Amino acid sequence: MTSRAVDARRAAVLGSPIAHSLSPVLHRAAYDALGLTGWSYDRFEVDEAGLPGFLEGLGPEWAGLSLTMPLKRAVIPLVDEVSETAASVDAVNTVVFTEDGRRLGDNTDIPGIVAALREHGIEQVDSAAILGAGATASSALAALARICTGEVVAYVRSETRAAEMRQWGERLDVEVRTADWDDAAQALHAPLVIATTPAGATDALASAVPERPTTLFDVLYNPWPTDLAARWSMFGGAVVSGLDLLVHQAVLQVERMTGRAPAPLDAMRRAGEKALAER
Repeated sequence: MTSRAVDARRAAVLGSPIAHSLSPVLHRAAYDALGLTGWSYDRFEVDEAGLPGFLEGLGPEWAGLSLTMPLKRAVIPLVDEVSETAASVDAVNTVVFTEDGRRLGDNTDIPGIVAALREHGIEQVDSAAILGAGATASSALAALARICTGEVVAYVRSETRAAEMRQWGERLDVEVRTADWDDAAQALHAPLVIATTPAGATDALASAVPERPTTLFDVLYNPWPTDLAARWSMFGGAVVSGLDLLVHQAVLQVERMTGRAPAPLDAMRRAGEKALAER
């Protein structure tokens, strides 16, 4: 997909809060590696109330936007078309502006999860466990719909969250069973464990890591490693990090916004690692 022929092209990440975002680091690294000297990528603090006005104020130099919370659902009525992937979880994290000025909403988190797992040798699993039940958990379920052939157990803190996860399972055609968070240590024996919880939420589980852990996908990247990820690695298990996800979903964004593929995955990862180290 290409955008209109304008010498200086712009893209940005929007959200609130946004100061912590690594997206500018990753996208700028991609532009440098691709030789896109006329491209810039910024960050803007934008909440749900400010989003319509921000979009209306964009000129023809804009190629695309990355969206983080709380905008992933708020943007849906403001775009002209939503991809099937984004519609499956009611979440748009990418908007691409076409040559004729249309706004296309997409979701690169879901294929980003699949790509990050594939990079670590996970092509298919017969079952999985998800820790948590927020927005990232629904994206994880959508990714598992592509690679998991059996049951997914979601460990949650309330019956309301449990009901939501079961509904997502029905919608995504994934066999979902819910379990109480108090039993979350059982999740660590699954062939694939995806932790979608905020910082600190899984720390108490570190002591329950089995002697021969399989694969942990922890969506956090700062602070890193989490207690759970550190213990998992110490016991020889495979760990996929939130930075892996961030880089892979950004690779797909760069390709969609610039029309250049493949995006420079290694350069983007190095830039992300350097930025995190400096923090």
